[in-house]
Parts: sequence; structure tokens; C-alpha cells
Amino acid sequence: MTQLLEQLAALTGLRDRDALDAGLVAAVADLTRARRVAVHRVVGDEGAQRWLTRAQRGEASSAPVMVSLWTDSGDQPALDEQPAWRDCLLTGRPRTWRASDNLSLFPLPGQVGQGGVVEVVTERAPTPAQVRSINAVLAVVRNQLGLLDYSERDTLTGLLNRKSFDDSFYKAAIQPVQDLLPDGQAERRQTAPPRYWLAVLDIDHFKQVNDNFGHVIGDEVLLIVSQLMCSTFRYYDQLYRFGGEEFVVLLRCATEEDAFLAFDRFRSRVATHSFPQVQRLTLSIGFTDVRPGDTPVAAVERADRAVYFAKNHGRDQVRCLEALIRQGQLADDDKASDVEFF
Repeated sequence: MTQLLEQLAALTGLRDRDALDAGLVAAVADLTRARRVAVHRVVGDEGAQRWLTRAQRGEASSAPVMVSLWTDSGDQPALDEQPAWRDCLLTGRPRTWRASDNLSLFPLPGQVGQGGVVEVVTERAPTPAQVRSINAVLAVVRNQLGLLDYSERDTLTGLLNRKSFDDSFYKAAIQPVQDLLPDGQAERRQTAPPRYWLAVLDIDHFKQVNDNFGHVIGDEVLLIVSQLMCSTFRYYDQLYRFGGEEFVVLLRCATEEDAFLAFDRFRSRVATHSFPQVQRLTLSIGFTDVRPGDTPVAAVERADRAVYFAKNHGRDQVRCLEALIRQGQLADDDKASDVEFF
């Protein structure tokens, strides 16, 4: 009982989704003395969902091995390729059976579209007391995720909010991405480092929407824009509402051209969408490359400069700050050299 209380106390102190998955694996492994514990989460858009092993710990491991959500899931098993995992998730009921190992599955809570299962492999079937302990750990994780959703997400749109941006920026854009090999050993892929792009998206003439149609319609417009964002960008792209009509996207792709195409595709979707009463809306989008040693404030300021340029040159367009500087349309106002550390 003391060990369970210690594990639950540790979990209630976590304020990060990655840390929660890692803490969940560690807690279940310690409580059951399992040979292996893994967290498998569903990722991807509806109809193309796959399983991503987010965290796991084996007998020889002292700490869970984590995998970033930025990982390309193309080579991961599709939802239906793991029917036992799928059925456990959909029914919401644990499953235990004896095959080559004593393997147990427990449904795992998660934000929309990212539920999953906890896989536990033990020397012998879990005792009723161990099952109760695992369920207690899962209940705490569920509650913690609910608290994170409440504090990190915009109440109107469900997108991430400004408060959560800084941590996500550093974690997603600065830390290297790790992938799991089939045998569970982590390695860094020997490829070029991933590149990240930060965009600020601003609805053109949004004040006129509120003035002409009222704030209820204005809120509906914001909600529809956020839904279009979720259906246009990839599941692991970080989508934020900063407040009012301003949105931010943190995107991973190889080139400036690829980033431009992704942002322009979304601009086009909004421009061709029929909004209630308002009918037509447009976006001005500015984006910038996330640089080594970058800070959230500096990146947002650069993207804002590109947004202002777009608004002053016709609106309904996507502009890249680096491209504007290369073309001589904006001066290179890099403030990085002026930063003092003390």
C-alpha cells in the first residue's frame, strides 16, 4: 500500500503529458514487477489512425524510453492491425489472457484522438490486488490529463492556449526526436536534423465580424476556423489560439517551400469556406524558420513582422519572413545578438 501511495503521489506532481506517460510506465512496472510495460497511443487522422508506442520499459531498463509525437507514424501499425489493442480501447475494458506471455491490456485515457492502451507483460497473471493498483494509477493519470486540458486548452476552440506555448516550443522544436527500433532500443536516426516553422495566423477584418454580426457569430467563426485547422494540419502539428482572432501553428517539415504549401493550403481552405452569415473570410499568415537557440518570443516577433507585411500588401496571403528579407522587402532585424545573459 505504501508503494502505491508513493507512486500516486509522484503522478499527481506531474504537469506534462510526456512525463505522465513515462510516470505511468514506471509506476505500473514497479507495482507489478513486470517484464515489460508499454504505452501505445492512437495517432493520426480518422481513417488513417496508427499505433505509436510512446513509452516503454523492459526488465533491463531503469527508466522508460520515450518517443516524441513528432515521430513519423507511417511505419507504425494501423489501428486494425492490432485488434486486441483496438478492442480494449473501444470497449474501455481491461483484457488479460495467457499466450506465450502473461499479457494484460488496460484502456488508456487521452485527449481527443489520442487514447490508447497500456500493455503489461508479467511472469504470471496479475493478482486482483495488482489489477486494482493499475486501475488506481490509470484513474490518477485520467484526472491529471483532465487538469492539463483545463489549464492548457482554449475554452472556446479546444486548441492549445498561450500559456502552454513556451514549454511546447522548447520541447518540440529544440529537443531531438527519438524513434524506437523494433527491439525497443532507442536510437537517433542518422538523417538531417528536423526543421520547424512557426506561423502566426490572423483573421482579416475580424472586428467587422463582431461589429456587424455580433460576438456570438464571431465566436462561431473562431470555432469553425479552429476546426478547419485541426482537419488541415497533421495530428502532431501544434495548434494554438493566442487570443482574439490570432492563431499560431508550430509545424515540422523539411523545407521552406513545404511549409509555405502547408500554410497556403489552410489559407485557401478558409478563403473558400462558407461561414454562417459572414460567408467569406480570409487570413493573413506570416511564418518563420525556428532557429538554433531560438526563443518563443523572438520567433513569434519574426512571424508577426511577416503578418504585418501581408496585411499591408493586400491580405489573404502567406508570407515568409526569411523570403521577404532575401527579396529585399524587409530589413534583417535580427535581435539575437542583442540578448544579454546574466
